[in-house]
This record gives sequence, C-alpha cells and structure tokens, in this order.
Amino acid sequence: MTLHQTSGRWQYGMILAATTMLLWGILPIALAVVLNVLDVYTITCVRFVIAFSVLTLYLKQQGQFPQGKQLRSASFKLMAIAIVFLGLNYLFFLIGLKLTSPTNVEVLMQLAPVTFGLAALVIFKERYSRLQWTGLGVMTLGLALFFHEQLQVLLQSTASYLLGNGITVLACLTWTIYALAQKQLLRVLPSPAIMLVIYGGCALLFLPLAQLPDLLELSPFQWGMLIFCGINTLLAYGAFSESLEHLEASRVSAIISLTPLVTIASMQVAARWFPGLVAPEHISALGFVGALLVVGGSVAIALSKRMGQPDSLQS
Repeated sequence: MTLHQTSGRWQYGMILAATTMLLWGILPIALAVVLNVLDVYTITCVRFVIAFSVLTLYLKQQGQFPQGKQLRSASFKLMAIAIVFLGLNYLFFLIGLKLTSPTNVEVLMQLAPVTFGLAALVIFKERYSRLQWTGLGVMTLGLALFFHEQLQVLLQSTASYLLGNGITVLACLTWTIYALAQKQLLRVLPSPAIMLVIYGGCALLFLPLAQLPDLLELSPFQWGMLIFCGINTLLAYGAFSESLEHLEASRVSAIISLTPLVTIASMQVAARWFPGLVAPEHISALGFVGALLVVGGSVAIALSKRMGQPDSLQS
C-alpha cells in the first residue's frame, strides 16, 4: 500500500498545528459549561451538524464541493474507520470531562498525540533525529512534573473519577486510530473533502441518540457556548487535517502536546473574568518548571533541522 507523503511546507504545517493546539486548549471550558444542561449525545450531534453545515456552505461557495467520483476514490474502509473512531473519541472525551475536570482530561489526552507520533514513526516510516528523541524525553518529563499534583489526585480518587480517567484513555486510543486513518486518506482526497464526509457521518451516528427538544431550553449564553463548540470542531479539525498534508505526523503530535498549557492558561483567564464559571488552577513552582520543559521538548521535536530528511543517526 502506498503511504501518504508530506508536501514539505513544514512552516505552514506548524502554523496549522499550532492553531489546532490553541482551539483544543480552550474547548474544554466551553464544553464544561454546556455539559451542565445537555447530555453528551446531543452535544456531540450538534457539534458535528454545525461543522458539517458550515463546511458545506463554504465549499459550495468556493466551488470546491467534492463530487461523487472524487469521494469514491477513497477507501470506504478507511473512511468508515475515521468516522466511527472520531465519533467515539468525541463521546469518550465528553464522558471523561463530565466525570472529572478540564485539566484532568487534558492531562490524560496527551497520551493521544504521543501515541499518534510514535505510531507514525512505524507506519509512515517517519524518523526522529537524536535531538528529537531527546526532546520527546524532555517533554515527557515536563508533563510528569507539570501535572504532578493532578497525578497525585488520581491515586486518591473516587470510583467515578477513576472511571472518567479510564474512559478518557479510551478517547486517546480512538483518536489515535482516527488520526492514522485520516492521514492515509490524504493520499487520495483533500482535507476539506475528508472532513466533510467525517462530520456528516458522525452527525448521522449520533442523531438517533440526541435529545433535540432540550435545545429549546438553552439560554442565549449556553447557545453561544454550544455554537462555539461546533465552530471549534470545524476549525480545529480542519487545521489538524490540513497540517498532516504539510508536516510529519510525529511533529504535529509534538505541537499539539502543548494543549494542556493552553487549557490551564485559559482557565485562569476565565476564572478571573467570569467568576464561578470554572475553578482556577493552582500551579506550583514545580509545575512551572514542568511547563518550561514541555515547551522546550516540543519545540525540539517540531523545529528539528532534519525536516523531512532521513536521519543518518537512525539505522
């Protein structure tokens, strides 16, 4: 089977991956608000419906709406895998968020980009330089230090909290499978066409389970948060999908590993400007040291001078 190769425009790919990181970083706060009034199935369905509708209008306006012949060139099996596993990822992520907290979910979700990056090294024959392997080690150490206090909580948690963590780990695994299928689909389809099919397929999966009458009870603020979640889905996954076209998956995974830092920062801002909306995070000195290590390790992976080149240090 022919594997997907990147375009080599790694600077553009890094900008797209960073956009995804920022959008995913602020998303848990909005989701936590909406989870107070809607169930996970309704939220997931509406997010995909919004993303599908907006992307459809955009592609038709630009004259880029995919044709049937173009879509038939893609592997049905790969497309089905992408749809099912992204849908499961959304569901498991929301359940984990409901049972735990935004920070806790983002801690565990870092298993996803790390697993994705390592899997890409094997499946897509990508390579890390010695500097990048060092960066991975530094980033892993940084994550452990940064979330030291939260990891201590995991060992003393209630049964529901532990269940939420287990479900979040499942969200990581399902996302990794989706992302690998998504990258391979880029060999035959542009990213907007792939995401259009995935959004539509996921919306249909969750539509029978959604409690649509509950939407009539939302306040304007809650509607705003829900619409933001849908737009966030469109922009974040669109940027992620396109980043895989231009940048190696292992480097994309390194950049989006910074997502928890964005979540922590945005929670601090939200707690300051909107008291009662979310609880602020208290970061120790050890946590800030870990944050610096995470940033440094991710930069080392993403900015290696061996962009797209074979690594002579690897066998």
